[in-house]
Amino acid sequence: MIDKTVVTRFAPSPSGYLHLGHAYSALFAAEAAGRGLGRFLLRIEDIDKGRCKPAFEDAIYEDLAWLGLDWEQPVRRQSDHFEVYRQALTRLGDKDLIYHCFCTRRDIAAEVERAGRAPHNIAGPAGPIYPGTCRHMSDDERDFRLTQGVPFALRLNMEKACESAGLLTWQEADIGGHLATPQIFGDVVLARKDTPSSYHLSVTVDDHLQGVTLVTRGEDLRLATHIHRLLQALLGLKTPDYTFHRMLAGDDGRRYAKRDRSLTLRSLRGAGETPSDIRRRIGIQKTRL
Repeated sequence: MIDKTVVTRFAPSPSGYLHLGHAYSALFAAEAAGRGLGRFLLRIEDIDKGRCKPAFEDAIYEDLAWLGLDWEQPVRRQSDHFEVYRQALTRLGDKDLIYHCFCTRRDIAAEVERAGRAPHNIAGPAGPIYPGTCRHMSDDERDFRLTQGVPFALRLNMEKACESAGLLTWQEADIGGHLATPQIFGDVVLARKDTPSSYHLSVTVDDHLQGVTLVTRGEDLRLATHIHRLLQALLGLKTPDYTFHRMLAGDDGRRYAKRDRSLTLRSLRGAGETPSDIRRRIGIQKTRL
């Protein structure tokens, strides 16, 4: 018998207090699981150890519990699983699909400016596409820079990766299939010298390991799905379905962000608002959660 239990997750980064946008995303994921009597998971995405703080992680648990959410234990914390991400990078390296890039942001900007209107100087969803400066660096030059301790990033060779994976699609729940076009991003960064995994790599691996069947995310991350579908194919990982929610904005039209301290759940709770007030604010009523 095929298990069709819906498994969703909410995966905040503990780099600040949760705001109204986070509340919407968490409740949206929980509601999606609740419709199918499924499972709702919580994951702490703390790969950026410089910005993520234990106090913010504790506040996440407090805020979500105050909203009335329950989640399975134990909570997966990404910083506890860096070795898993290193293993995924090793598998990609064994296929000769990643390479060391020593370019700084200034180097990349200068190369893009120098190239002018050259064919590879194309803007992608995340900004100018990396021009490939280090893609064909010799092994000797790479090893010399590594021995000198030069900071680096590990980039995915997008052209080779797409050739290896072939034609790919992904499914949007209640909508249908989409053709995966990860090449619009160019050679994305999958890790750095001081950060053993990127968002793209860690969330793809984690969703597979946690058995997530329905990824719920904001429209701002829709295009990232193309990269994740490619990584799933390259690493032999399961492919969940996806669904996207609208992005909440304030009266000024700006999206809610952690800089909006007056609209954090912590501050709103302190001002006397209730979980029901928060649900009314964001337009999600308590039904099947």
